[in-house]
Amino acid sequence: MSSPMSEIFTSFQDYLNTEQELREEIRTIVKDIEQSAREVLTTLQSIHHEGGIQEIPTSCQKARVLYEAIKNGYQKLADKIPMDQYYRYHDHWRFVTQRCAFLASLTVYLESGQLASRETVAEMMGLCVRREEGFHLDLEDYLMGLLQLSSEMSRFAVNSVTCGDYARPLQISRFVAELNAGFRLLNLKNDSLRKRFDALKYDVKKIEEVVYDLTIRGLKPGGANPTGEGLSDNA
Repeated sequence: MSSPMSEIFTSFQDYLNTEQELREEIRTIVKDIEQSAREVLTTLQSIHHEGGIQEIPTSCQKARVLYEAIKNGYQKLADKIPMDQYYRYHDHWRFVTQRCAFLASLTVYLESGQLASRETVAEMMGLCVRREEGFHLDLEDYLMGLLQLSSEMSRFAVNSVTCGDYARPLQISRFVAELNAGFRLLNLKNDSLRKRFDALKYDVKKIEEVVYDLTIRGLKPGGANPTGEGLSDNA
């Protein structure tokens, strides 16, 4: 191989080596973020356990503290990724970002009963919202996080009844119904988003069934007992 050609291919190898090193560094950082996300998830999963509903404020406070590690992880990624190459490496952190967006929106819901805005979620993760500002929370990742939230809400509705909290499923039902209505305003082109949105109707249906069961058993707060269950013979 002639010297000029050898120099050309040597430069290619240098580029490939640098690229591989960067991707390895990204994977290492993403693994740390994933670990922190698992810790947040473990903390918030206590809401499904007996007595966990009473501990919601404490669980949310712990989750907020753990989010500092997630924020630090994304700061490390932001320092590694050139501003104009975000989507070149996006697949490395796409799924963990969706998970973190879900956990952030779950935390906000448990704290306030409200939907977390994209800005709020991005702030919890230490990210920007606007693409031109650099490392940001991609809109589709945020929306996917909200769709994951709906599944968690359907599970929470069932477990709330098990724990004797009969009012919470009604609150969850209204929230998820509004979330469903919001998504119906969108013309979703992304295949994964559209498929995940199709599953949202099953979450809505599951929660509605919980509310219906509470109603016919006379357990719905402020409702009558249409079946007569629980009434004495002399009533």
